[in-house]
Amino acid sequence: MARDPDKAFFGHPRGLSTLFFTEMWERLSYYGARTFLAFFMTAPIALGGRGMSDSATGTVMALYLSSVYLLSLPGGWIADRFLGQRKAVIVGGIGITLGNTMLALPIDAAFYPGLVVIALGTGFLKPNISTIVGQLYKPDDPRRDAGFTIYYMGINIGAGAAPLIGMLVAQSQGFRKFMASHDLDPNLCWKAAFAVPAIGMAFGLVQFILGRNKLGEAGLHPTIPTEPAKASRDRKILTAIALGIVVLVGGGLAIHTFVHPISKGLLQNVFGVGLVIAAVGVFVGFFKGARDHEEKKRVTAMIPLFVGAIAFFTVFEQASTTMSLFAERLIHRDYFGFHVVASAYQFINAGFILLLAPVFAWLWLKLGKVGKEPSAVNKFAIGTVFTMLSILIMLPALATIGQVEGINPNYSFAFPFRTVSPNYIIIFYIISTCSELCISPVGLSSMSKLAPARLAGMVMGTWFLGTAIGNYLAGRAAQLSASEGYGFLFWLLIIASAVIAAALFVIAPMIRRMLAGGGGPTLPKATVVESPGVES
Repeated sequence: MARDPDKAFFGHPRGLSTLFFTEMWERLSYYGARTFLAFFMTAPIALGGRGMSDSATGTVMALYLSSVYLLSLPGGWIADRFLGQRKAVIVGGIGITLGNTMLALPIDAAFYPGLVVIALGTGFLKPNISTIVGQLYKPDDPRRDAGFTIYYMGINIGAGAAPLIGMLVAQSQGFRKFMASHDLDPNLCWKAAFAVPAIGMAFGLVQFILGRNKLGEAGLHPTIPTEPAKASRDRKILTAIALGIVVLVGGGLAIHTFVHPISKGLLQNVFGVGLVIAAVGVFVGFFKGARDHEEKKRVTAMIPLFVGAIAFFTVFEQASTTMSLFAERLIHRDYFGFHVVASAYQFINAGFILLLAPVFAWLWLKLGKVGKEPSAVNKFAIGTVFTMLSILIMLPALATIGQVEGINPNYSFAFPFRTVSPNYIIIFYIISTCSELCISPVGLSSMSKLAPARLAGMVMGTWFLGTAIGNYLAGRAAQLSASEGYGFLFWLLIIASAVIAAALFVIAPMIRRMLAGGGGPTLPKATVVESPGVES
């Protein structure tokens, strides 16, 4: 007897298997490069790196990582109105593969264009594949959150394997010796490491195309307005966006080349202002475009989730910048004659996601049975408290550094120095994982439920806009630690997290009452969905 296709993948629609493996490969690709990108930029030119300062590296990471998620907004909207989510995923996969291939080329001029192409590709793929997962289920299907949980595990398998690229290829002395023994330049290890994500995404893209028939109608058709005037308006908006990008990029290049060089700092500041304008504009647009009072309630409920996401990702994304460089320079990494590369510590997050996700799922279920499960906003508040605690644990490490060397522990780059125990950064990642399980999966599931069907991709893109702002602030934080020291940065993050957590606790009952009043939608109590990258 043939299996029911609606229950063919661990009791879920068989299309979930296609999305599971596609996103697994995409996260392996994205996080594979991200784990060693900061090391590559700061490594000396003599060792194959770019020889950039920490401040310049922070600028590039802020612009690149935030762009990856910021482009989810137009990527989601274009899929909603023109391509459909399925075609958008294919376009995105091609872009990610091509961008990583450019980074793998031994051509210095291909570095920044490669980052741009990856960002564009991820902007098409990331919001839309998450949207397709939701479309596999009817709105009232009780398997929905469990399906997102399975999808989430695929993400973390890919993200968990990603640090292997840094460990075994980019930063491995063994791989360098292997290349030298075959008459190859050992400094090309970085290029070989960028090639691995390109190959991984190519596998994911092929798998998606071969398995697309399992998806049924999910993600197949865009939501084209039936009124000719609205359809025409959308086409004009798309044309305006394309022309605006051409004018902005072309004009910027012309000014940079013929008038006056545009500094990275100015570009970064303009980009930050643009993020703020985009966030305000999106929510104003949602309010103005709401068809009734209930939709306005849903938009209001999205705001604290959006703010909480920014707070979380600002700290979480330190993993690729501040915490990576901290591990590289200040953490003891030699054990019984074995040297651990700094990127290896990024294993901890994905590993504890796999260990703790079932625990948190059980906890929410247990509390739900007795009517005490926290609302989504309260979970965000709890997660923000974990965020604050994860930074607090790092403060004794700074004191230890100061006591050992007699230097000012607030400054991160005092040499020579003696390293400190890795337990500090290990505990940081474990507590940060608890924060992630309270925020990232809950936020994605909640946003997918709050979104009107016609704006599913756009609302998912809005979640990733919050991720973009958090990534931007994380990159700026790396600059702050370089100029003001780790102590200043850590205390700033601790205070900001405490204030945001308190605000979320205060506003949570108001949001719940507002949504419950008048028969309106209730804010969903999600268990686990997806983490930012372990994507975020």
